[in-house]
Amino acid sequence: MRVSPAYKLFVADLFAPFGEVSVRAMFGGGGIYHQGVMMGLIADEQIYLKVDEENRPAFEAADQPPFIFERGDGRQIAMSFYLAPDEIFDDPDALIRWTEGAFAAARRAAARKKPKRSEKRRG
Repeated sequence: MRVSPAYKLFVADLFAPFGEVSVRAMFGGGGIYHQGVMMGLIADEQIYLKVDEENRPAFEAADQPPFIFERGDGRQIAMSFYLAPDEIFDDPDALIRWTEGAFAAARRAAARKKPKRSEKRRG
């Protein structure tokens, strides 16, 4: 399911207290990017935020489920994104707190990735 233009605008407005974000189409949903790093995703017009070992406990304590991707063969895979808590929609301080954690997790994940072959040649 594609992300509607209206929902993209909603997401940009929602995250305004944190900073500028963009939504890019991906796999029938959308990736939420800040400073070139994917820190969230949209699926079925629900927002999921990036998690890792450092911020996952907060999402689990808030009883937020992971994004589950179903493969073509029917297997389900939990991704490193968890459903954003409802409080981000009503409380700008909560939005910033949860989003800072997701952005930090996204930056840590990006730092762990190996450089692409073309990047190795340049450096």
